[in-house]
Amino acid sequence: MLIENDDENKVFNIAFRTPPKDSTGVAHILEHSVLCGSREFPLKDPFVELVKGSLNTFLNAMTYPDKTCYPVASCNDRDFQNLMHVYLDAVFYPNIYKKEEIFRQEGWNYHLENKEGPLKYNGVVYNEMKGAFSSPDDVLEREIMNSLFPDTTYGCESGGDPVNIPDLTYEKFLDFHRRYYHPSNSFIYLYGNMDMEEKLVFIDEHYLSAFEALAIDSQIEDQGAFDQVHDIRKNYPVAENEGEEDNTYLSYNMVVGQAKDINLSLAFEVLDYALLSAPGAPLKQALLDAKIGKDIYGSFEDGIKQTYFSIVAKGANLSQKEEFVKVIRDTLTKIAEEGIDKKAVKAGINYYEFRFREADFSSYPKGLMYGLDILSSWLYDDEKPFCEVQLLEGFEFLKKAAEEGYFEELIRKYLLDNAHGSILSLVPERALRQKEIRSLKRGWRIIAAVFLMKSLSGW
Repeated sequence: MLIENDDENKVFNIAFRTPPKDSTGVAHILEHSVLCGSREFPLKDPFVELVKGSLNTFLNAMTYPDKTCYPVASCNDRDFQNLMHVYLDAVFYPNIYKKEEIFRQEGWNYHLENKEGPLKYNGVVYNEMKGAFSSPDDVLEREIMNSLFPDTTYGCESGGDPVNIPDLTYEKFLDFHRRYYHPSNSFIYLYGNMDMEEKLVFIDEHYLSAFEALAIDSQIEDQGAFDQVHDIRKNYPVAENEGEEDNTYLSYNMVVGQAKDINLSLAFEVLDYALLSAPGAPLKQALLDAKIGKDIYGSFEDGIKQTYFSIVAKGANLSQKEEFVKVIRDTLTKIAEEGIDKKAVKAGINYYEFRFREADFSSYPKGLMYGLDILSSWLYDDEKPFCEVQLLEGFEFLKKAAEEGYFEELIRKYLLDNAHGSILSLVPERALRQKEIRSLKRGWRIIAAVFLMKSLSGW
């Protein structure tokens, strides 16, 4: 995809569809590992050298539930060319095939401080995900997605579950790269004021022309609709000095369509505003009046193939779950029957349209944000690659549809009469962390015993 314009802040991104089949974090570990040296840039850590010496305006890599992205941006053409070169070499010719230690360093390894000390797991991604799994907000987000799509790639943890990360072998790690890091499975994006033909010739001559086209099965399968809403309870760890009371998360979650349906996605962004974010938002106010939770918020997730809408009460109690659901359904039923606040809807449409027109992404290059947004449709439908950056028609549609009962019908269809959803309760448990530590220690003792047996037998 090429978006040529007069923006001097040039952006390059190469992304791959990388649907995981388990929670070993292979996509995340690979994202870290390919940036640890390559064929033409055999430094131990070229990424760090680029951070120190480049004129970049953005330099990073990101693992999502179904894709991995390698974007760079720079206003200097020579610097931009160099960044693009380093990243292309990294993804197509990484040193991971020559150096298993890269996988051990970035993924997981056995760690022993001293001969008498305990054997532990270590690794950059392993430790990173241990931190992520200790955050209840991150755990909630992950469990909501898993609860709605249990039979698809979204039922796995792409970042890696610390319990499962040590199950990943070096061979499976390399197989994942061979399978998905191929031009036939890539999404290459160039944006800004540059000689596009020059860049394409470079990409082709140095990289793409060396590969044969392949039929790579990386399509994201849809989750079949549920027969009934799933009621799920999960626990998350809290410290001994933290209270369990008023510390539960209650969430009401519904699958609401496909990411490529841009009008529907815009409508649910507006509904989130009108129902839960606007001053005096009725759904938020109803839950607060019922004293369910200390904070009420909503979220609409459209960065995956099937989108979903969540209503969350933070700082609640498990005993309030039935009332939480009842207040939501009663309030939404009343709004669907009596009509939604047209002023709040109009304000929501104007707010998102203004943000879109202004394209103010704070310190992030707008070409970068456009490129990441574009993947939300391009990744799933080659015939609709630009719909995420062509939203003006969508806003006009919503302005007219708001007067014709469109939002009330969405509430009925997707939030009230929809069986593909979950009521997820995330409950604190003080003893959970100690259980996890004891389980890990048992595993470490078994590993240590195996090492000792191998040592004594001369294996």
